[in-house]
Amino acid sequence: MAFTISMRQTFLSLLVILILVVQSEGGGIAIYWGQNGNEGTLAETCASGNYHIVNLAFLSTFGGGRTPMINLAGHCDPYSNACVGLSADIKACQAKGIKVILSIGGGVVSYSLDSSGDARQVATYLWNNFLGGHSSTRPLGDAVLDGIDFDIEGGSSEHWDELARYLSRYSNRGKKVFLTAAPQCPFPDQWVGGALKTGLFDYVWVQFYNNPPCQYTSGELSNLENSWKQWTSSIHSTKTFFGLPAAPDAAGSGFIPVNNLTSQVLPAIKGSTKYGGVMLWSKYYDDETGYSASIKSYV
Repeated sequence: MAFTISMRQTFLSLLVILILVVQSEGGGIAIYWGQNGNEGTLAETCASGNYHIVNLAFLSTFGGGRTPMINLAGHCDPYSNACVGLSADIKACQAKGIKVILSIGGGVVSYSLDSSGDARQVATYLWNNFLGGHSSTRPLGDAVLDGIDFDIEGGSSEHWDELARYLSRYSNRGKKVFLTAAPQCPFPDQWVGGALKTGLFDYVWVQFYNNPPCQYTSGELSNLENSWKQWTSSIHSTKTFFGLPAAPDAAGSGFIPVNNLTSQVLPAIKGSTKYGGVMLWSKYYDDETGYSASIKSYV
């Protein structure tokens, strides 16, 4: 009898471990929030239950001697320090287990890293003003963000690897600093390809839109699959997300109808051990279409 009970307990323990492993390999949805004042609050975004990661877009001005400036469109006025009110929302998201990450860069290029010293200074600024450091001028208040997203879309490709290394070292001070990036799907990315070679990035959401040579078009999967395989076999990120716009023409070409994504694209890419889920641009367009709610059970 004792042997039978012991074996049963062992079996149950292994079953629990197996369930946890299977669950841990499921995908999630990352969303960009911050570029439209009509997309609801950050707290509402996290309360929807649709997202695992929220990228705050963007810290759009920094480096090269510029005064760093966050731009959250119609949500708050950084010039009057009004964005500190987001601190409570950030903490509410994190209390639900949702990572909140500051995205630096964006499509309007008012940023650069001019030297190794410049990269160090930007890393110090990010640590003290958005992460676990201390500053009297924290733009988002005392909330400690979970990491930094590199959405670099122009300027120079230099020194982003150094910024990643400097930021990564701050993980030694307690709370881990997650590093993420949003490269374009042609491999390697023109701007952050060198940074990704550091192997320091935890999540990479590849933009499979605005790039016809590697995006989905009318049921044609070969270009997309080849690009996906190249990304997942060549970079050292923990998880790779499939990035697309949440509404037609929201970010140019590359929108994929829900049925096509769930029946064709996801089955073609989910077999990769590096598959992490889906990234959507953006919360405003997702509100228009309900895209995340439609796909979350498939991701």
